[in-house]
Amino acid sequence: MTDFAKTRAMFHIPEGMIYLNGNSLGPMPKAAPDAMNRFLNDEWASELIKGWNTKGWFVQTNTLGDRIARLIGAPDGSTVVGDTLSIKVFQALSAALALVPDRRVILSDNGNFPTDLYMAQGLMKLKDDGFELRTPAPEDVLGQISDEVAVVMLTEVDYRTGRKHDMKAVIEKAHANGALVVWDLAHSAGAVPVDVTSTDADFAVGCTYKFLNGGPGAPAFIYVAPRLIETVEPFLSGWHGHEAPFAFDTDYRPMPGKIERMRIGTPSVASFALLDAALDAWDEVDMDDLRVRSIELSELFIKEVEARCPGLTLASPRDAHERGSHVSFRFEKGFECMQALIDSKVIGDFRAPDIMRFGITPLFITEADILKAVDVLEDILKTESWKDPRFQIRGAVT
Repeated sequence: MTDFAKTRAMFHIPEGMIYLNGNSLGPMPKAAPDAMNRFLNDEWASELIKGWNTKGWFVQTNTLGDRIARLIGAPDGSTVVGDTLSIKVFQALSAALALVPDRRVILSDNGNFPTDLYMAQGLMKLKDDGFELRTPAPEDVLGQISDEVAVVMLTEVDYRTGRKHDMKAVIEKAHANGALVVWDLAHSAGAVPVDVTSTDADFAVGCTYKFLNGGPGAPAFIYVAPRLIETVEPFLSGWHGHEAPFAFDTDYRPMPGKIERMRIGTPSVASFALLDAALDAWDEVDMDDLRVRSIELSELFIKEVEARCPGLTLASPRDAHERGSHVSFRFEKGFECMQALIDSKVIGDFRAPDIMRFGITPLFITEADILKAVDVLEDILKTESWKDPRFQIRGAVT
């Protein structure tokens, strides 16, 4: 059994804070400062340019990729890390579309994270070849997969409500209709069990700053099914994906038959140091144990909020197996109420127009945290302290 008391001790949580926002930005691992100091003093300062070889910087895209692969059910050698999630979405979608050249429909949903849709829209403009982006409601996606569709592009867990797509069902229907699927695992990796191998996934991308706790701006990852890697053509053809990067050939040739072809340019090695330290927390975590604990804590949170906090309406699916590892409630004054919570050191976040979102992250959240958070929320609603003028002010980030 996974020892969640042990994992909790691996994170720095400020005294008195209940952090229910690990679904947006994970807390800092206690190992992070030492990891960064080692990088600065024992690698960059002493090795300088030699570090690409002596400290393995050049292959960290792959070694970190393999560490993440374990968490998404992928084999070694099928996942690389680097760039941002937006770039990885663009990269996966463009590669998938090239494998289905006779079709022009991209199917997503209107609950997808906006940047994924923006990436699709930008790619369609670049290609300028009659592509169409369809965005039905999430619950209608399965019924709209047809032989017109080239690529289904979905975020497995809805960033607002936590609603979870049935990965296996979507892939099976897409493949039966000759389409490919690109999965965004931003709210899945480290949150719920994922098995890209058994579900026969084509492409998957995700970030590492949420449930994986890699820090602000931590690099993203991309997975390509081994059965596709030989034929995938990188639309973004950077030198780190070249067959012979240090031959400095002026003509691009992708690395043959390897996930390295999905690398682009020089990665941030400093961010790799932080991510490597963060992934240590996962070494002894069983994802099935994590899922059980996530559901227990989520169910407790929902039960207590509904019993004690009138005016809030559950926005997440009622069935625990149909949602990820965050819980959302609708409230007309959700922004103001969330600011009052944050002021009381209960940290969640707000998503327009009226969603209060709470990350249930078993690596560092306990039952006592859940109960205390609801105590604070109940008091805010009873006293209407959210009406304080200072809680009406909106910052650049909500």
